[in-house]
Amino acid sequence: MNNQIDRRNFISSSAAAGAGFMIANKALAQAEGKKDINIALIGAGVQGQVLMNAILKLGKNSGVKFRAVCDIWEKGNLRRVSRILTAYKRYGHKGTAYVDYQEMLEKETDLDAVLIATPDFWHARHTIACFEKGLHVYCEKEMSNSLEDAKNMVLAGRKAGKLLQIGHQRRSNPRYIYCNDKIINEANLLNRITNISGQWHRSRAACVDLGWPKGSDIPEETLKKYGFDNMPQFRNWRWYKGKGGGPIVDLGSHQIDVYSWFLGNALPSSVMASGGVDYWKDHEWYDNAIAIFEFPTKKGLVRASYETLTTNSSNGYYELFMGDEGTLLISESAGRGEIYRESWVEESKWDPAVQKGLVTLEKASIEAETKAGDDEVDVRESATPALYRMPIEMKDPYHQPHLVNFFESIRGNQKLNCPGEIGYETAVMVLKVNEAIAAGRKIELKPEDFKV
Repeated sequence: MNNQIDRRNFISSSAAAGAGFMIANKALAQAEGKKDINIALIGAGVQGQVLMNAILKLGKNSGVKFRAVCDIWEKGNLRRVSRILTAYKRYGHKGTAYVDYQEMLEKETDLDAVLIATPDFWHARHTIACFEKGLHVYCEKEMSNSLEDAKNMVLAGRKAGKLLQIGHQRRSNPRYIYCNDKIINEANLLNRITNISGQWHRSRAACVDLGWPKGSDIPEETLKKYGFDNMPQFRNWRWYKGKGGGPIVDLGSHQIDVYSWFLGNALPSSVMASGGVDYWKDHEWYDNAIAIFEFPTKKGLVRASYETLTTNSSNGYYELFMGDEGTLLISESAGRGEIYRESWVEESKWDPAVQKGLVTLEKASIEAETKAGDDEVDVRESATPALYRMPIEMKDPYHQPHLVNFFESIRGNQKLNCPGEIGYETAVMVLKVNEAIAAGRKIELKPEDFKV
């Protein structure tokens, strides 16, 4: 098999695949007569349960059947998820429970694919073990907290000839696909993108360490076997070095991935960053981080900033793409998506996009009020740009279209929207942010840094 997979061949399929997402649920609902896809879940925590629920909501005719679930927390995650899946046995699901993933892979001989939602430092071992059993893998981001491990995941998938989808679910979100295909590329409403900014702000209350019910502790020998020192570390592994990558990796990877995607799959040539353990003094990873990337593109250099904050939720999370003729603000958060036309750009230039139904005009541009003497002290204000909306909504669970893309790719009906090669590129970008913070300097990146 050809081990050199062209990343742009994967991405170029997004437009065609995107159209399929509008009818993806309908297609799965009519899956009777198709071969069932038997799956197992490794890692039944919050993220694993999000994936499970998204699949269960596809309905009984999806053709996707859970056969088993694996988690080391027997009295917590494992018991809960096993009961839920058992309750759905009328849909063909089974909640056979395992603590050890190797035992599960040995005993469950009818599996086609595995969903992996374990802590980052386990992703490579779980993924490679599944490939060695001839199974397809859907692995949550971050694909690994080690670039060497992430690369080995891709290589193992190629060797096995199996699919590896990384859980950057915005890649399958119809609103994001629409923005990339229609707003940026077809209509070119932003023209030359010159700057990108984005953030994920969480309140202090949302970042307090997780606890656990009394009497549900994992035995010490089990914790040690699976790489945890104690229950607090197990419950809050994202904050510990060697386990996760902190907020810039856990949250920022979703959005920084979109930066590259919307820039025509451009890769950054450098990153500088500042951050620290400023507030949560009992944590190891940075609770406040700001990064600046430089993306070379065909139209010129794009500077992109990104920020994670864990003490204040102001303005939530979003990505903002600014061009010399327009601006796109997009968020996975329901209903948040705005397009602005710069006031100097004539309305007639955007009218063809309106006539085609690509966007709708909501508010016209408003000229700034000019006061005598403003130009003398340079307090001239810009006009309020015209506001447009896109006609695409996303009403399904956030992860559902990405899971559908994975299952339909197994069936041969689609191509993966975020294969391991793309996930690896994103891993390089976000892990280099932590490296830049630790080094206290700008880090130069080369094209070969992103290749597997």
